[in-house]
Amino acid sequence: MAISNSTLSIALPFPTTPSSSSSSQSLKQQLLLAPSSLRPAAPITTSATSRRAVTPSGVAHDQTSELPDTTWDTLGINKPMSTDYMFVMKSSKDANFLDGGLQRFEKIEFNPAACVLNYGQGIIEELKAYKKPDGSILLFHLEEHGLRMRTGAERLCMPAPTVEQFVEGVKATVLANRRWVPPRSKGFLHIRPLLIGNGPVLSLTPAPEFTFLIYVSPMGNYFEGGLQPINLVVENEIHRAVRGGAGSVKAIGNYGAILKAQVDAKANGFSDVLYLDSVHNRYIEETSTANIFLVKDNVISTPALHEGTILPGITRNSVIEIARIEGYQVEERLVSFEELFEADEVFCTGNAVLTPVRSITYLDKRVSYLETGPGGVVSQELHRALSNIQMGLTEFGGTVTLK
Repeated sequence: MAISNSTLSIALPFPTTPSSSSSSQSLKQQLLLAPSSLRPAAPITTSATSRRAVTPSGVAHDQTSELPDTTWDTLGINKPMSTDYMFVMKSSKDANFLDGGLQRFEKIEFNPAACVLNYGQGIIEELKAYKKPDGSILLFHLEEHGLRMRTGAERLCMPAPTVEQFVEGVKATVLANRRWVPPRSKGFLHIRPLLIGNGPVLSLTPAPEFTFLIYVSPMGNYFEGGLQPINLVVENEIHRAVRGGAGSVKAIGNYGAILKAQVDAKANGFSDVLYLDSVHNRYIEETSTANIFLVKDNVISTPALHEGTILPGITRNSVIEIARIEGYQVEERLVSFEELFEADEVFCTGNAVLTPVRSITYLDKRVSYLETGPGGVVSQELHRALSNIQMGLTEFGGTVTLK
């Protein structure tokens, strides 16, 4: 059955009252407690009723032809594809989000005075969807991503969809684009929720209107043939975040400010940049897009979040929990750059990926952790455990299954 190319908008019955995740606790406290308080005890399967609510009228997902299998191998993070549908929900005058719906994936227009264009008022999130062996689709920690967006919105003076609206919007978008989810072991569907201040302003003030938008793009496997270790360089001048800033939220401005450091690093043969704290210029914080972990003997250490300069990564939380289950001692504390030269292994976590580090260079000193191979013993063990959860091979709290 062919789908019309005309724009299709479907109003969804999303709740307009605050979700149960909102309480007297601050949003920041909720996020820090999220690994235990938000995780369902068992995988959730969407009901037939909810599926009907997000399916375009008269169009069944399984009536859309599958994409050629050969296309998956050519997809990458820098080659986003235009898929079938995106999800759009706008804020009302009282700052609530109402009448969200699916519409055809297309370009969007902005007033030149849009706050997001002039003052960078916007937040991004990143999730992945994987195809399970039985053909169903698995997502990971939807509630935590929705809560993190709300926390960031509070910091940037933005209204935000409730956690329930976030979750249902992601589900709707994935189901409407299910033919774009790569086959098992071929890759994943990258999900990008955006919260943007699109209302026009000339003075430095919050936007009068906001849009919550979700789009997706299929991605091939990051690592052909297994893990691919990366080479990092410690940045000694440019800082990713400062105390009192917005380093602990996924503000869009955080990324534009570090492009120069990242571009220079890649021009010199490095994979990414590792940033130091802006006060002492001694304690490591994170890379451009990932949290970092050091392994020494049976202890795994990662920079603590309490200074407010480090993003509380969803994958970071999961790896900490998995590592403790596997019997490792995990410490969240200040970690100095000197400890890099004593570590047995180093790895990064971000966007549902665990990546081992091959080497780190600080000024004129370089330390290598791996001469050959895909990663250290701990990195490989934790990567395998995380991948098994994401592929639905191992049961773990916080997973959502769409059928």
